[in-house]
Amino acid sequence: MASSLLQPSSSSSSSSSSSSASLFTGTSRTPTLRTLGFVDYSRTRFLAPNCVKCDMGEPSVNGKPIIPVLNEQTLPKFMESARNEKIVNRNGNRLKLFSGTANPALSQEIARYMGLELGKISIKRFADGEIYVQLQESVRGCNVYLIQPTCPPANENLMELKIMIDACRRASAKNITAVIPYFGYARADRKTQGRESIAAKLVANLITKAGADRVLACDLHSGQSMGYFDIPVDHVHCQPVILDYLASKTISSNDLVVVSPDVGGVARARAFAKKLSDAPLAIVDKRRHGHNVAEVMNLIGDVKGKVAVMVDDMIDTAGTIAKGAALLHEEGAREVYACCTHAVFSPPAIERLSGGLFQEVIITNTIPVAEKNYFPQLTILTVANLLGETIWRIHDDSSISSIFQ
Repeated sequence: MASSLLQPSSSSSSSSSSSSASLFTGTSRTPTLRTLGFVDYSRTRFLAPNCVKCDMGEPSVNGKPIIPVLNEQTLPKFMESARNEKIVNRNGNRLKLFSGTANPALSQEIARYMGLELGKISIKRFADGEIYVQLQESVRGCNVYLIQPTCPPANENLMELKIMIDACRRASAKNITAVIPYFGYARADRKTQGRESIAAKLVANLITKAGADRVLACDLHSGQSMGYFDIPVDHVHCQPVILDYLASKTISSNDLVVVSPDVGGVARARAFAKKLSDAPLAIVDKRRHGHNVAEVMNLIGDVKGKVAVMVDDMIDTAGTIAKGAALLHEEGAREVYACCTHAVFSPPAIERLSGGLFQEVIITNTIPVAEKNYFPQLTILTVANLLGETIWRIHDDSSISSIFQ
């Protein structure tokens, strides 16, 4: 039987060779459509009740009727409108974006970059705190992307994500991708003492069992968290967004030094320094006496008279990065910048960050920041274009790692 298929344009794969800077220009993409020609019908004709009769004539050769060969150039009129409507519907329904309540502003920006509308979904809270989710449009046979960071309140947002996944699964979605800009519980990735849980693995199991087919996450606290999932995980680094912003500032490369606020972040800081004109590296050595409590011990490296750029994956209470900044000033740093992807900003983070230790605090919008937590040194960069481009490449089966090359 004749059919039409949607296939992504080959131009999407060729775009993977472009630089990462091109991702942040605000341009949008739209999928292109290619139809395959119709093949010959069987020579046997059937007449069914209530059928639509073709208005094409039926000339004959040697007494045998000629059955036209149908392709995209020669379609009979009675099929043309129905076929075009079917193509439009498939094109509009094949990829669906839905947003949870954790970060609707980021979801809207992602949809705008992709040239799509967010799907209609109803999310409510009952009087006893239970969560109700209903999809208000069909997702049958669609590739669905659910955008929901598990930021504070982490348990509420995590449960909401799982119920959204379950709703899509029961609505016969073809593929379900959980887009998690901030993955909560990522710091509980190993046992540091006896009788501790590994909550990161537990959360990964919960998301998988709920019915997710793939996870898209930004700057996981540690790389091994990808191995906790039994489904594919696409790990996106937000460094290009911050690097583009720093490149726009008038700072001499000879004056820069990249600082890791702890030993565990050395690999992250080294990769950042390599892309920032191969800047030198310094390390703050600390010892933690308890959760969310840090004590700075000493500094490894030279920062005297330089502009120090501290790089971390997240800022929670800002204890680590604030004490590190104080040490950098004591060691003679001229200016201190703080860069991180996830701004958790648990109290008293705002007081510590706005106390004058930092020239600028550069974060991304993977977690929404309330307006009451704004302060003069704060700069918020969007990762919507990066995530939108990544979603397109997943949908088109194109390379994602080429974005960061």
